[in-house]
Amino acid sequence: MLIKEVELSIITINYNAKGLTDQTVRSISDCAPQISYEIIVVDNSNDVLEEYDGVNGKLTVLSRVKNKGFGNACNIGVANSRGKYILFLNNDTIMHKGTLEACLRYMQQHSNVGALGARTLLSDGSLDHACKRGFPTPMSSLYYFCGIDKRYPKNKKYGAYRQTFIENDSISEVDSVAGSFLMMPRFVFDKLGGFDEDFFMYGEDLDLCYRVKMLGYSVIYYGKASITHLKGQSGLHTKSQKVVHHFYNAMLIFYRKHYVDKYSVLVSALVYCGVKIKCSLTILRLKLGK
Repeated sequence: MLIKEVELSIITINYNAKGLTDQTVRSISDCAPQISYEIIVVDNSNDVLEEYDGVNGKLTVLSRVKNKGFGNACNIGVANSRGKYILFLNNDTIMHKGTLEACLRYMQQHSNVGALGARTLLSDGSLDHACKRGFPTPMSSLYYFCGIDKRYPKNKKYGAYRQTFIENDSISEVDSVAGSFLMMPRFVFDKLGGFDEDFFMYGEDLDLCYRVKMLGYSVIYYGKASITHLKGQSGLHTKSQKVVHHFYNAMLIFYRKHYVDKYSVLVSALVYCGVKIKCSLTILRLKLGK
């Protein structure tokens, strides 16, 4: 049987967050996207997801998939999709009308774009800075963790990690966009071999964008279209020590994979110590209830 291709496959992962996932799926349907699309929900938990009025026929739920991490679930979602373009979308987001069409059309018109992210807003309307980032080199990370980027937001050197010098409503090439909204051509994803499953959660989007650029494609921040990210209802904000460990471990995996051969042993030792100390202090604050 011939499987008809669609323009866009939207991949979202559910893990014990049925309400959030339901809300995300419904927000897509409510926008009535003027493109051919499908939604693939990969369920890494035992949640029972609802049927959706107006979405049936465009929604596939892959139930009770063994939880081997975010990247693994995304790879499974793509393997069960049929879109020419892929959108990885967090299950704690709300789609805005016109965003899917605008982002897809931009990618279709620019064949050199290997990944694209939309302007991502928090629930209070402020920018989620993760939607446009530089790669976490030792120096850019130091400026970020020390808060120097906040003092000199327009400085390309000090604001390198959060790309604070790029206007929020602009269209600009960046190092990386966030996995909360990450659109790319399917053939680029296939060339890369998908997400690196060594990253259980966190860091896999940075790694993917790094490899996109290594292939010679650009990564674009598309600030003309937006979504809302309900940050604070999942991930690090759950105050789970296990999640904190995954967050900081992802930094070390990324460094070992892409940077360890570019820096001296001393710099690498400082990076490793800094990440380990930061992780330990974060876990200590959780234990103290701070």
